[in-house]
Amino acid sequence: MNQFPIFKRSRTGIIPAVIVFIIFQTAGLAHASFTIEDEKKLGKEFYERLDKSGVLIHDEKIDAYINQLGNKVLAQSEKAPFEFHFSVIKSSAINAFATPGGYVYVNRGLITLVETESELASVLAHEIAHINKRHVASIIEKSQKVGIATLAAVLAGAFLGGGGDLTAAVASFSLATATTLSLKYSREHEEEADRLGMSYLVGAGYDGKAMLDFMKLMRRYEFYSSNIPSYFLTHPGTDERIGYIDALLQTTYTQKGRDTLVGNLKRIQTVLMFGEKNLDSSLHYFQNDLQKNPNDVDSLYGMAVTQEKLGRTDESLIEFRKALSLSPDDQDITRDLGILYFKLGRSADAIAFLSKALSLKEDDLDTLLYLGRSYELQGDYTAALNLYKRIGKKDINDADIYYSIAMAYGKTNNPGDSHYYFGIYFKKKKKMDSALFHFREALKYLPAQDDRSREIEKEIKSIKR
Repeated sequence: MNQFPIFKRSRTGIIPAVIVFIIFQTAGLAHASFTIEDEKKLGKEFYERLDKSGVLIHDEKIDAYINQLGNKVLAQSEKAPFEFHFSVIKSSAINAFATPGGYVYVNRGLITLVETESELASVLAHEIAHINKRHVASIIEKSQKVGIATLAAVLAGAFLGGGGDLTAAVASFSLATATTLSLKYSREHEEEADRLGMSYLVGAGYDGKAMLDFMKLMRRYEFYSSNIPSYFLTHPGTDERIGYIDALLQTTYTQKGRDTLVGNLKRIQTVLMFGEKNLDSSLHYFQNDLQKNPNDVDSLYGMAVTQEKLGRTDESLIEFRKALSLSPDDQDITRDLGILYFKLGRSADAIAFLSKALSLKEDDLDTLLYLGRSYELQGDYTAALNLYKRIGKKDINDADIYYSIAMAYGKTNNPGDSHYYFGIYFKKKKKMDSALFHFREALKYLPAQDDRSREIEKEIKSIKR
């Protein structure tokens, strides 16, 4: 039986009281019939709050991977009338869950734990089935009337837990005083999610045994770990599920499928490990992999990046070179070695490797930025500016990129554009007085009817508002 615990003691402690919520006091109350539109509103509310808390991973490579994998499985289902979203959460906890409205979440910790792509696909298949059969909606329909914001908070308490990496995210959902609301999946819900999930998984071409392998992996993890994996807190009834899945394999899904269809899981796991706060944990992870296979390119790459973060640049360079000797056209490794050379002040080496990385992927932002900065180190501001222009049309969160662009325009005697990008830089830094100064200075150098001038006027009005 799968539970959404509100107050629940586990071996890791008591889930805190931030999961106590207001009822009857929020706008847009859910009624006895929890409609498709209600589900969409709840899913969107939950996603936006998570995103605002900064716990979702926004990385082009990772987003593309998890969505490609999720949509491959989803294509085998008679999906509910939602636009599905697949996201990765910045947490080392081993967990995955689905919320109404077509939102599936997988923790970084679960992705780095799985041994095959098909195991990860089996987790997504199970969660997609919960959404398609509207299991949470059916539970809500039987509960008290509660507002959408309250329900989002209940889901946060159930799925995100009350500590560790996601404490701030859970707190962002908390509402002022009142009551408790408990939700739980039935045994039938879990069996249905496994049964349908298995059909999606096998239909996509994966080996159905991967679902059983994942459950057994989690059992092994529980045995060797002092803590209950988060997945078991949100997906209890593991023994019953293992028996049920095994029976499906023995009677219905006897034909072997594939372990890999999308590919690149190991690189995704490597990139996700870069987000670990505990560098010693990352180091141990890659050391274990290299003991099994000393020539594993992904593990060598992961070791190189981790060593660089630890300040061990000599060791990092050795690992980078070994990885590149095994995979000379690997864009990620070539780029990151170039970036390391830039940080070491070796601009000529940086330009050599970053130029090659750019030939392997023309629109990679980090490559464009650090190649531009490397040319700046050599005093070639024209070459730097040409690279920055390729970046400038994109909406970029990193304010320092705009600073580099502004400096390059200034060095090449383009004061109007230089002031404009300084304005963007200071706006992103939330230094509005400085931003206004530079926007107004930019207008002095640009024609009144120029597109850039009109854009600057809009920026000025926005800041004043």
